[in-house]
Amino acid sequence: MDVAISIKGLVVRHGSLTAVDHVDLEVRPGEVFALLGPNGAGKTTMVETLEGYRSPDEGMVRVLGLDPVADHVELVPSIGVMLQHGGVYPVMTPAQALRLYAAYYDDPVPASELIESLSLSEVAATPWRRLSGGEQQRVSLALALIGRPSVLFLDEPTAGVDLHGRLAIRSIIAEQARAGVTVLVTTHEMAEAEAVAQRVAILHRGRLARVGTMEELTGGGVRFTAPHGLDTTSLGSALGVAVHEDSPGHYRIDAETSPQLVGSLGGWLAEKGATLGELRSGATLEDTYSAIVGEAAYEPAPEPRPTRSRRRSER
Repeated sequence: MDVAISIKGLVVRHGSLTAVDHVDLEVRPGEVFALLGPNGAGKTTMVETLEGYRSPDEGMVRVLGLDPVADHVELVPSIGVMLQHGGVYPVMTPAQALRLYAAYYDDPVPASELIESLSLSEVAATPWRRLSGGEQQRVSLALALIGRPSVLFLDEPTAGVDLHGRLAIRSIIAEQARAGVTVLVTTHEMAEAEAVAQRVAILHRGRLARVGTMEELTGGGVRFTAPHGLDTTSLGSALGVAVHEDSPGHYRIDAETSPQLVGSLGGWLAEKGATLGELRSGATLEDTYSAIVGEAAYEPAPEPRPTRSRRRSER
């Protein structure tokens, strides 16, 4: 199969609100794909449609060649879903939860193997409610992996996880991709997307604003920080190239760096009594993201939302 996830002309509405607006996207087998976007961009709606929990209003969605709604029973054993919050009874231990989930599949990964690989041995007998946020995240990932899925949906997989746990989760994601598993990650953390993803899509107001590799999304230009509200038209005339203020105090020059450019920039700022902050060649993923979504990039992360249930009847 050349395409693991196929989306064509997808539209999903919530009443009068269009949450996903004519999205086209393909994700390949064995690819780690990160979906970024501010609150309300449509990420959750799109992923829930891929998982079969919402029906498209327009367009077509296929996961492993199957319709997630019409072929839900057939598809579910082949996907793994990691929720950001909840999904486990408060008094259930990681070992008990993994044994329960293993019973849903014909050929599960041994619970002991997942407990060891995700460094859960010391808390395997600890009730869920007493686990730290990072430990709960690792248990949730283990539950998503136990059925040997062909497609993994991971919602903020490293939220609240310490460095040791982050490295373990990144290693598991890379291992799954090498084995041919498609991994779709939704996250607010640019560093995590840069660390794990081969390609990134930025969703804004229900539409795909950019899709590409890290190099395609971050290459080119000169970035600098300075006081907010500089006259970019005047500065652009002085430099002979366009200058943009992508977000408050963060500027982009459409040119490659050179001693002449740096000197002209410093001289212009000095004339205006403005201080040059950081100066660097090329962009980060955060730069590109901020330029696309504007002030929405600085909104706080959303409150935990109600979780989708994992009923045995769905397995």
